[in-house]
Order: sequence, then C-alpha cells, then structure tokens
Amino acid sequence: MAGENKIFSVTEINQIIKNMMDSTPFFSSVYVRGELSNYKIYPSGHHYFSLKDPEGVLRCVMFRSSAAKLRFRPENGMKVILHGRITVFPRDGQYQLYCASIAPEGIGELAIAFEQLKVKLYQEGLFDEAHKKPLPRCPEKIALITSGSGAAVHDMIRILRKRYPVCKVFVLPVRVQGGEAPPEIAGAIRYANRWKIADLIITGRGGGSMEDLWAFNDERVARAIYASEIPVISAVGHEPDVTIADFVADARASTPSNAAELAVPDQMDLRSRIQADQARLQHGMVQQLRLRRERLQKLSASRVLRQPMTLIQDQRMRLDYIHQRLTAAARSSIAAHQQQFAALSAALDALSPLKVLSRGYAVAKDSEGNLLKHAENTAPGAQITVVLGHGALNCTVNHILKGEADALWQNKKR
Repeated sequence: MAGENKIFSVTEINQIIKNMMDSTPFFSSVYVRGELSNYKIYPSGHHYFSLKDPEGVLRCVMFRSSAAKLRFRPENGMKVILHGRITVFPRDGQYQLYCASIAPEGIGELAIAFEQLKVKLYQEGLFDEAHKKPLPRCPEKIALITSGSGAAVHDMIRILRKRYPVCKVFVLPVRVQGGEAPPEIAGAIRYANRWKIADLIITGRGGGSMEDLWAFNDERVARAIYASEIPVISAVGHEPDVTIADFVADARASTPSNAAELAVPDQMDLRSRIQADQARLQHGMVQQLRLRRERLQKLSASRVLRQPMTLIQDQRMRLDYIHQRLTAAARSSIAAHQQQFAALSAALDALSPLKVLSRGYAVAKDSEGNLLKHAENTAPGAQITVVLGHGALNCTVNHILKGEADALWQNKKR
C-alpha cells in the first residue's frame, strides 16, 4: 500500500493546503462578521485575537502595519466586521484570517474612537473645570492656529478688527485635515507657549464631516491644549459639532466667528462704558467740589478764623479754672492728712508707757534691765531699779510679798 501511494510529510501537506487556499480567489478577500475574543497586543505590535459567533471560532492576526491604521481600540466583546485573507500557517497546520481592517458593526469606527478617547481623557482629569483658565478680559495679542487659507481665519480676523482693533493678531498656519494635521496643530500650540507670543489662543476650523474634523479629536492635540499655559478657545465646525478639543479647551465656541466674539470685547460697548464712567466721574468731582466749597465757606465764617485770639483767651480762662480746682483739692487733701496725723499721734501718745508713769505708776527692772512682771522674778537682797514718772530709784529687795496684784493693792490701801 505504501509502495503504491506517495507519502507526504506534515510540512508538505500543510504547504499544499496553503497553496490551494492562496490560489483560490475566494480566500484572498473575505469579509467576516463576529465578536472579538481573547484580544492581545504583543510587544512586536502585532494583534492576535479570535472572532466568534454562537457556533464557531476563527483565529485571526493583524500585523503591525495594518494595526497602525486603526482609529479606535478593539476590545473583547465588540461586534465587528473583519476584512482580510484566509490561509494556512504551515508550522501549526491551522488556517486563520490575516486581518487587513476592522470595522465596528452598526456604528462607525470614528464614533467608537471618539467615545473611547473621551472616556480615557475624562478619567485622567483633562476635562476638569478646576484646570480651566479664565480668558483675559482685554487681550493684547491673540494667536490663531488654523488653516491660513480657509474662510475661518478670514472671518476671525475681520471680527477681531471690527470689535477690538487695538489687539494684535498672529496667524500660525497649520493643516486642519489629514494625517499631518494633528502634529502641526499640537506643535503650533507648544510654539505659542514656548515663545509667549500671545495672551490667548484660538484654534479650530470651519465645518465639515466627522472625518474632516478628526484632527481635533486627536489625543496629541488634546494633550497640547491641556498643557498650554495660555488660555485656549476651541472653535471647530458649527454649533452641533463637538470635538475632544472642545472638552479640553478653557472655552468652547460654537463657530470660529463666535470664538472671535468671545475673545475680545466690542469697542462700541467699551466706548459706551467709558463714557458712562466719565460721566459718573465728572458728576462725582462736581459733588466733591461743591462739598469742599461749602466746608470752606463754613470755616471762613467761623469765629476761630475771624478772631484767632478768642480761642487762646478761652483756653487761658479754662487753664486758670483748672489751676484753682487743683489748688483747692491739694489744700483739702493736706488738711485731711494733717488731721489724720494728729489723731494717730494722740492715740500713740495714749498708749505710751511714759504716759502711764506720769499718773504715779512705776516700772521695776532687774540689774540686767529686764522688766519685773512677777515677784518670783527677783529675790531678797537683789538690786533693782524703779523707774518713776520723773527719775528712778536704785533699791534693794528686802522682802517678797506673794499673792494677786488686786489683793495686794487693796491691803496696801488699808
């Protein structure tokens, strides 16, 4: 049996099947609908995933060159339509779809890319109101980052000159459509900030399709606007058009013309306001002059200015009156203190032991000068001194009488 039939190797069989599929026109360009599964992006940049439906699974690969053209981020569970070729990978002997493009089913890829980037930047805080800078009230210089030949730039320049002609306008021409537009717009924003060429930036373009406006949905442009130290007004398309730049910018204008109106005040309004302020200032000055004139008239009619010595004489009389009151108060205080001193002196004199001696009493002291309060403090034969009201006696104790002072005093009187 083996001698009658040729025996092939596994590699040969896989290669034969691959050649058959590659030579069949049907497999060279196939559109397949399904749901993404096991989506992985390798460091090489190639995308590997599966496409499935309720009854089957198809292995797929998308090489880096094709993946670089994607405008959205494929995710597991997403309903898509793939386009590519089906062939066999000889090493594994399994067929797979080599994907050239991925299109979301039921919604455009740009719409998905828009929503994905919107969610990503929102979560990072690029849309936070706290980060938005106030627009200058009267900017001296404005930078227009837009197409140098479009109708939008001419409309903005015309409105800026009409509303606020003193403002200087710098045009930084960039492409606003196509693959080169995002880096040019972001670079112009960075250039304006680096060299501080303006107080305010307006970036945008006229209306168009979502594809036409896509440069302002680019992440590079959004991050350049967020990093700008100069306030930025986004003016893309018409009123219904909304871009990522609108969410990140410090202010959003419905159209480029509306951006010019937001950027500067109207000179007619300023003139009216200045005239009103001038009228109020003039009225205030007239009022102040009238009040000052009335005050001057009152001062010129006052007695102080007409008879300046009168005030001095009045003050002299007041000084004399105060002097008299102070003198009387000082005398009264001295008299009161003198009376108090006399009373204290009399009380002190009444308590003096000398006053007691003058009434016939005497004070006895021992030889050392100590007062003798008790008879037991001395002895017969001791020398004592008796101090009288006038003079003193040196005495010798002959006998000691014991007993209470009152009893001894009564016996003595008898």
